[in-house]
Amino acid sequence: MNTLRAKLAMLIAMVIISVVGIITGVLIYLLRPPDERQAIGPMAEQVQLLEQIARVAPALVSIQQKPVEGEVDTDVTSWLRETLQARGMSRDVVVSRSSRHVPMLSIRVDQGWLITQITDLPPPGGVFNLILMWLALIALGAIAIALFFANRMVKPLVLLEKAIESVGPDALLPELAITGPAEVRVTAKALNSLSSRLKAAMESRMRLVAAAGHDFRTPITRMRLRAEFVENDDDRTMWLKDIDELERIADSAILLVREDSGKSVPEPLRLDTLISELVAELRTLSYDVTLTRSAATIVRADRTNLNRAFRNLMINAATHGKRARITVESTPSEALVVIDDDGPGIPPDMIGQVFEPFFRANRARTKEIDGAGLGLTIAYEIVRRAGGSITIENGPFHGLLQVVKLPKHGPSIPQ
Repeated sequence: MNTLRAKLAMLIAMVIISVVGIITGVLIYLLRPPDERQAIGPMAEQVQLLEQIARVAPALVSIQQKPVEGEVDTDVTSWLRETLQARGMSRDVVVSRSSRHVPMLSIRVDQGWLITQITDLPPPGGVFNLILMWLALIALGAIAIALFFANRMVKPLVLLEKAIESVGPDALLPELAITGPAEVRVTAKALNSLSSRLKAAMESRMRLVAAAGHDFRTPITRMRLRAEFVENDDDRTMWLKDIDELERIADSAILLVREDSGKSVPEPLRLDTLISELVAELRTLSYDVTLTRSAATIVRADRTNLNRAFRNLMINAATHGKRARITVESTPSEALVVIDDDGPGIPPDMIGQVFEPFFRANRARTKEIDGAGLGLTIAYEIVRRAGGSITIENGPFHGLLQVVKLPKHGPSIPQ
C-alpha cells in the first residue's frame, strides 16, 4: 500500500466509487421508488379490473386450474388480502415468484385461477439490495480501471527507477530512452545531460591527476640527483627517504587514475590459487602473512588488477596490524576472502573513511610507515569494478577484519 502504484489506484477507485455513489443516492432521493407496501393499492385495483374483464370477456385473460407454482411471497399476499378486505372485496389471492423471480398474481375466480404478471412490484429485499449490488459492481469495475491506469501512469517511473539501479561501476547512468509522457521525457533528458556532465568532469579530473603525477617525476628526479651531493649522511638519507615517498605518491596517483578508467578485460581465474601464490610471494619479502584456510573457487576479474588489490590489503594488514591471516571461503553465489590482523584497529568514528585517498588512522605515525596512503583506495576501486565489495571493521577483540566479496563465476569446484 506504500507504493505509488497502489496509492494512485486507491485514489482513482475511491473517486469513481464516491461519485457514482453520490449520484445514485441523489437519484434515489429524488425519484423515491415505491416499496412493496406502496404497490399494494395499485395491485388491488388491478385485481378488481381483472375480475371485471373475466366476467365480461373471459377469453382475454388466462385462467388455470391452480395457482402459479413458485415461492409464495407471504408478506405481499397478506397485505393484498387485507387491502382487498378493507375495500369490501374479500378475495383469495396469492402473490408468488417464479423460478426466474418474476412476480406473479393468482386470483381465485369461479372458473379457476386468473393468472397475471405483476410489473410494478419491487424486487425481493427492496431497493436497498439492488443498490448494494449496483455499488459492488461499480467498485469492482472501478478497481479494475484504477489498477490499469495506475499501472500505465507509474510504468515510466518504474523504467526510470530500473535505469538508475543499473548504474555501472563508473557511477554513470546508462542513456535513457526519451519516450513516454512529457514529464518523463523531460526527466530522461535531464538525467542524460547530468550523466554526460558527470562523465566529462570525471575524465577531466582523471586527466588532471595523471598529468600532475607525471609532471612530478621530473622535479623528483632533479631533487634525487641534488640529494646525492649532500655531504651529511644523515641529511642525505632523510632527503632520499622523502623523495622516495613523493615518488610513491606520484606513482600511486597515476595507478589510481588507471584503475578509474576501467579499461581492463576480466577473465575467469582461480581465486584460491591467486591468493596462495600472493601469500607465498609476500612471505619471501619478509611479510608475516599466513593462509589459514582455502576453498577452491573461480571468479571473473582482471588477474593483474585483482592481484594488486589483494597485495595492498595483505600488506596493509601485515604492516599496520603486525601480521595477516587470510582465509578463502566459498558460498553458492560468492567467493569470500577474509583478512584479519593483530593491530590496534581504527577508531569507530573514522572507520567510514578508510577508503578515502591518503587516509591515515594515526597521523602521528605517518612517517614511520612507508606508503602513499592510496593502497586501500586502489583496492576498493579494483574490487568494485569486478562486481564485488570490501568491508573493513574492527575485530571482536583487536585488529581489523577486511572482508572481500566477489561474485562466483561458473560451477563450483569439487574440494
